[in-house]
This record gives sequence, structure tokens and C-alpha cells, in this order.
Amino acid sequence: MDQNLNGSDVLNVKATSTEVDKAVELTEQEYVKISESSEYHALVKKKNKFLVPMTIFFLVFYFTLPLLTSFTKVLHAKAIGGITWVWIFALAQFIMVWAFAMIYVKKANAFDKDAAVIIEKAKDGGYK
Repeated sequence: MDQNLNGSDVLNVKATSTEVDKAVELTEQEYVKISESSEYHALVKKKNKFLVPMTIFFLVFYFTLPLLTSFTKVLHAKAIGGITWVWIFALAQFIMVWAFAMIYVKKANAFDKDAAVIIEKAKDGGYK
């Protein structure tokens, strides 16, 4: 059962001529101008202002569990019935990951809108 398939056959994707026409070829100078633009710098600053604190909090919260369980007995006390604080902290990590994922998706959509403005300006020749 040997079949010769290309990527569009596998994915069932057929690009129309209008989709191909929308693609923009940018020169190296245009990329440099975009990267030096105030819009791009504002987008990067906004993303970093969001991502850096989230990443730091995540890493601290994530590594706190193994550090506290390995080197202290703080989380070994019973919290509810026979359940110790270790299990509650571990469950909180799962909740944190899901919450961060939802928050990130919402923020990423906002970042995508800002990026779309930059892309449209590039398509219109605003960085030539």
C-alpha cells in the first residue's frame, strides 16, 4: 500500500490564489526596520512585562514542592484528615498550570492583535 502524498494531501489543505497573494515577502532591511519600530518595541515590552513575572512565579512555585519535601518536614503535617500539605500543594500545582494556560491564551490573543497591526503595516509598505 504505497502512496505518494504531499503535505497538502495529508492535511487536506488547498491554498487558494487569494491566500497565496496575501503572503508578503520582506527584505532584510524591512525586518530590521520592523524590529526597530516603536510598535514592535511596545509589543516586546508588553509581552516581557507579562511573561517574565509569570515564568518566575511558575518556577518558584514548581520547585518549592521538591525542595520543601526533600529538605524540610513543613509539608508533611496533616491538613485534612489523613491528607498532608504535600498533596494539597501538588494539587495546587495542577490548578496553577491550568490557570496559567488559560491566562496565557487570553493574553496571547491580545499580543496577536498587536502583531497583526505590525504585519498589516508591513503589507502596506509602512516599513520600506
